[in-house]
Amino acid sequence: MRITGTFLDAVVADIPSNNWGPRQWAADFDAMKAVGIDTVILIRTGWRDRTCFDSPALRRYYDLIAPREDLLSLFLDQAQRCGMDFWFGGFDSQQWQGDLAAAQHELDANIALADEVMARHGDHPALKGWYITHEIGSFHEGAVTIYERLARHLKSLKDMPTLISPWFVARRPDGKGMTPEEHEASWRQVFQRVSGLVDICAFQDGVCPFTGLSAYLEINARLCRENGLRCWGNVETFERGDVHLKFMPIDWRHLLHKMEASEAAGCEKLITFEFSHFLSPNSMYPSAHTLYERYRQWLEEAE
Repeated sequence: MRITGTFLDAVVADIPSNNWGPRQWAADFDAMKAVGIDTVILIRTGWRDRTCFDSPALRRYYDLIAPREDLLSLFLDQAQRCGMDFWFGGFDSQQWQGDLAAAQHELDANIALADEVMARHGDHPALKGWYITHEIGSFHEGAVTIYERLARHLKSLKDMPTLISPWFVARRPDGKGMTPEEHEASWRQVFQRVSGLVDICAFQDGVCPFTGLSAYLEINARLCRENGLRCWGNVETFERGDVHLKFMPIDWRHLLHKMEASEAAGCEKLITFEFSHFLSPNSMYPSAHTLYERYRQWLEEAE
């Protein structure tokens, strides 16, 4: 299997900005297309006090920095130009983890945002899916409530597939984290609630020790099948977890190991967080340029 989808990170959250304009983004979409990427997913419209386009709907709920560019429109048009499917991701204030009232406020803001985006871009030919941006590592009542109610509203606006991409709290060598059995019980709770509303789950693999990855991926795929969800793999292209420097491009050997583990577990599609920083020949990181070369070479040899 190859990586055929990537998230698009349009606001500065926990990784730095490439400081790209339209010309650089167009070049990166070309680089994605050259290695077979057919799906791009906006990981979030906004985060905390910043957004990738000026949204009057969101400004009714939060104090935001006024953006000077409309990256949502740019991404939609670039996806259309390159023949890619674009999935829209909502807003994450980072305030929803508290009580259910905070989750309801987050839900209301995201419903207003979705209504606004549908009015502006609902007929855009590249728009093909919904992404619910809120990430959890185990059962969380507030997030699951957002999943349930937001997914239902999104499908009422336009009946497109809905994706989530959570992480999982794998057991680490220091004994912290969930055993595979605990992980399975927690995510069975989530999936039983969202079955029929969320269509696809693509678990992040970046925080799981490599030696234990297969066991968790197999559980993820089985839980998806049992609850009627499609299982994708989010094969993350950065090193994290047991390394000292976080969010650096991954070693090619580690990436290949994770891709093979996802395929063996039965994931039907591989996406990544995220091409533009960690796998792109245009990235700010020189080691991403060589990772792209290694990946392209592997693709050519596989053919």
